[in-house]
Amino acid sequence: METRPEDGRADGSGGGSSREGSRVVLDRAPSLAPLLLLGALRSPFKRPSASAEFPGERLVWGGVRVDLARLVAYERVCGFPTGEDSLPVTYPHVLGFPLAMSLMSRPDFPLPLLGLVHTSIEITRYRELPATGTYELSVHVDGLAPHRRGTQAAVVTELRAGEDVVWESVSTYLARHRGTETADRERAPGRETHEPLPGVDEWRLAGDIGRRYAAASGDRNPIHLYPLTARLFGFKRAIAHGMWTAARCLAAHGTPQAVRVRAEFRAPVLLPGTVTYAANGERFELCGDDRVHVSGGVYPLT
Repeated sequence: METRPEDGRADGSGGGSSREGSRVVLDRAPSLAPLLLLGALRSPFKRPSASAEFPGERLVWGGVRVDLARLVAYERVCGFPTGEDSLPVTYPHVLGFPLAMSLMSRPDFPLPLLGLVHTSIEITRYRELPATGTYELSVHVDGLAPHRRGTQAAVVTELRAGEDVVWESVSTYLARHRGTETADRERAPGRETHEPLPGVDEWRLAGDIGRRYAAASGDRNPIHLYPLTARLFGFKRAIAHGMWTAARCLAAHGTPQAVRVRAEFRAPVLLPGTVTYAANGERFELCGDDRVHVSGGVYPLT
């Protein structure tokens, strides 16, 4: 059975840890709920800057085995096929997310967790990942960079089978604030422009998608759960998890076993709502209300 996020402690030790140089070895995943609370409480005291120090440790959790019941729940809410002995391409992100939150909720992580926006993810899967396998997870902050709207952090997650890295991702998170003088003078980086992709399917999203995904993933951020809790953070209604929108698109698109995928989260998806899944060749988009919510691509490894 996978060690559930609820079994750990808020300090990121997961109930027990040891240090090996810059590696902090956990015996279980940290608990997400206390980490989110700690991160929220510490947020007002953070002073984000691209030149700030950030945690240098690499959190490592070995002996990871997947809870198959939770995996099935995840596959169902995201639209992946169920009952196969293979992890969906996005599922290791779910396993590593508590470790990432452990780093980003720490006092020495300079960006405030409140208001932190997940802007993109790039995932590389090098081979099939058996759902019944045993893995080692590691997460570390790769660096900070100035952005025209503030400061962004890159968080790297790696999944190993034995000595081999079989899956890895880079997530970019943005803390909005006045950017550096250099970043302010830079023009906004242009996104790839192209003709609108042809619509493939229309999805009517129920109001409970956020709660269902939260139950399967452990990510119970209040902006995704109920209209009332979302309004506390400035949203009219609950919004879908960005990683749910990416997973749902990739489930519809399909991915080879050896693949690199990328998703950019451009605008929140309000729940309930209706969106259009569009795709053409390697590229896909999720659109609605005359805007693109998610855009990305699927690139087989050769």
